[in-house]
Amino acid sequence: MSQNLKPQERDRLRALRRPRPPAIAKPGPGQESVWDYPRPPRIEPVPDRLRVVFAGITLAETVNGLRVLETSSPPVYYFPPADVRTEFLTRMVHTTLCEWKGLASYWTAEVRGGRQEAIAWSHERPDEGYERIAGHFAFYAGLADACFIGDEWVIPQASDYYGGWVTPRIVGPFKGGPGTEAW
Repeated sequence: MSQNLKPQERDRLRALRRPRPPAIAKPGPGQESVWDYPRPPRIEPVPDRLRVVFAGITLAETVNGLRVLETSSPPVYYFPPADVRTEFLTRMVHTTLCEWKGLASYWTAEVRGGRQEAIAWSHERPDEGYERIAGHFAFYAGLADACFIGDEWVIPQASDYYGGWVTPRIVGPFKGGPGTEAW
């Protein structure tokens, strides 16, 4: 069970009706729609190499990544801790709570004089059903210098809260921009 989230509140958040926007893009060949992603979110392995660069250093690189897919949001990519340069990360006091995955801790990167607060987050003890991401790190593409899926440069999801990675492989519209709060 999520820490600090009462069962009734968690159930209320999970049961919220999420209206669909009027114009959903139709995926083309090799694409997927975020509106076909499930709720509750699904975790799946990523066959591509994932990479995060900050201040000229590769902070994370893996071929063993996981992605979390949730209706209306671009995928969030998680890196196993063994594939993250944790010597450049410091845990913050700041936490947030996801009604599905539970408590998230945030991490600051300090590299070569560059500093970026809350560049990454992790779920040390995720809620039931999300144990596969325990201890893994997810990164905000907009706070890193560059993030890649294979050789594709990632565009960050709009907002300073959601951490999805946008590529030409997915179509939306995507949650995160103004007016999308209820999706």
